[in-house]
Amino acid sequence: MLKKTALICCGWLCIALGALGAFLPLLPTTPFLLLASGCFMRGSPRLNHWLNHHPRFGPVLQNWHQHGAISPMVKKRANVMIVLSFFISICLVPQLWHKGLLCVVMTILLVWFNRLPVRDNPENNYSS
Repeated sequence: MLKKTALICCGWLCIALGALGAFLPLLPTTPFLLLASGCFMRGSPRLNHWLNHHPRFGPVLQNWHQHGAISPMVKKRANVMIVLSFFISICLVPQLWHKGLLCVVMTILLVWFNRLPVRDNPENNYSS
């Protein structure tokens, strides 16, 4: 019972952080939603169902769970946020080796992230 309660609390915390990430440029949304989904899968099937069918968060999670892919818009936004957050960090750290290490980590992260498959969410396809 304690494990389920901890997973549910962790899931809600991740949802709160993910929701903040939609508005704050340096906080990512998708990783927190994936973590919340994982917590809810193990802690509460009802909350997991709610999250996966949420009008805002559901399509991102379903695309990931069903296809292991992200939408082009999510990829574009994430790339901008990764570069922006690392650029700010590089400007703020004083030592040159820190700057170099941040550049290496950013490069590895961007290479890994941009190798993820891209697939449009069916809900996002509007034909006129």
